[in-house]
Amino acid sequence: MSLFALAFIVACDASNQDTAVSQRPNILLVIADDMGLDASPCHSVGNSPASMPTLEALCADGMVLETAYAAPLCSPTRAMLMTGRYGFRTGVGTVIERREPGLSSEEYSLFDAMGEAGYSSALVGKWHISGQGDDDNHPETLGVPEYYGLFSGSVSDYYSWTAVHNGLSMQVNQYTTSALADHAVDWLAGQDEPWFLWLAFNAPHSPFHLPPEGLHSQTELSGSEADIRRNSGDYYRATLEALDTELGRVLDSLPADQRANTVVLFMGDNGTPGKVAGDMYAERGAKGSIYEGGTHVPMVVSGPGVLAGRSADLVHTTDVFATLLELAGAAVPEVDGQSFVPVLSGQPGPRQSLYIEHFGEDDDPSTPMGWAMRDARYKLVAPDGLEQQLFDLEEDPYEVVDLLAGEPVQQHSEKALELGALYTALLE
Repeated sequence: MSLFALAFIVACDASNQDTAVSQRPNILLVIADDMGLDASPCHSVGNSPASMPTLEALCADGMVLETAYAAPLCSPTRAMLMTGRYGFRTGVGTVIERREPGLSSEEYSLFDAMGEAGYSSALVGKWHISGQGDDDNHPETLGVPEYYGLFSGSVSDYYSWTAVHNGLSMQVNQYTTSALADHAVDWLAGQDEPWFLWLAFNAPHSPFHLPPEGLHSQTELSGSEADIRRNSGDYYRATLEALDTELGRVLDSLPADQRANTVVLFMGDNGTPGKVAGDMYAERGAKGSIYEGGTHVPMVVSGPGVLAGRSADLVHTTDVFATLLELAGAAVPEVDGQSFVPVLSGQPGPRQSLYIEHFGEDDDPSTPMGWAMRDARYKLVAPDGLEQQLFDLEEDPYEVVDLLAGEPVQQHSEKALELGALYTALLE
């Protein structure tokens, strides 16, 4: 265990274990659905990010992880968060449909580990890792003691949708973001420390229905389907602003002592959807792409012991599993993820490279399969059925110039071979 994690735990003898547990941090993991780097007000990538003062306060007080990566689509990202393992190990490589296998209940989950560490825990929000043969008790089989939210990838109507609460389905006629925040607030009110809450908003995922008044500042939007089609970007930003408002309400609901002892990790699960993404990535795509637009996501950690600042250290979604367990003082099993707890105190992170993958059955031609491997500077992209490409992300962050096109210089050929060898070694 690191010195950082130990700072949360009172040194004690066997007779004082309850005191030790009470000093560990509460942990809030917040996921925004379909929020790429270009949508974040904490980054300079996007042209017109949403107004998100709650998130901006977290960024100002905490560590902004500028080189964080997720899967191109939501199901594999959530499976990696749950297990700390790459998709090729769990079998989850693309969006899960209920006709296909979901994440196996045999996996050792983040909730299994948190429970063993003495944490009360809950998952509120989007699930989307259950498949064929999984019933509405799937969260329980993966160690989630309290679940409330939507099982599918999205809702067709933010104001009328089906929720699952601990295996029971129910109709909800309330704006989704607010309903999830309400349940989070209610659950938190009944907790003694320490607790872990995974709060997975489905916003800002489409459809970009206009949020209720008071949750956003967009005043020129009618909410009609025609207006949503014409001004998708404005509605997308309104849903993000509503998410931010409701996240602020969740945080404000905590007593001062609990809030002071709570680590918040906020992240996006994949890139911004193409119809509302900025044009900086050009043909390199957005959500669904193994390029930067689909996988480079916002991530920030704020809370006790976390240094305020920005880090360029490589961070992968699988790393969240190991990091949260280390913060909780729990044993970290052997997984693909590597704890970035040192980064939170300004020290170098453990990662020298990271891996991106997209595989499985997906009928959407805009989300091609393949893999990518990057180090601190270069990224090798290998779309299925196409030539490999190499990009210098330090000089070319939007992947415009393929260094392997034409007659690559020896340096670039050697770098491609080096990154390719890392991929091969990973699969062995």
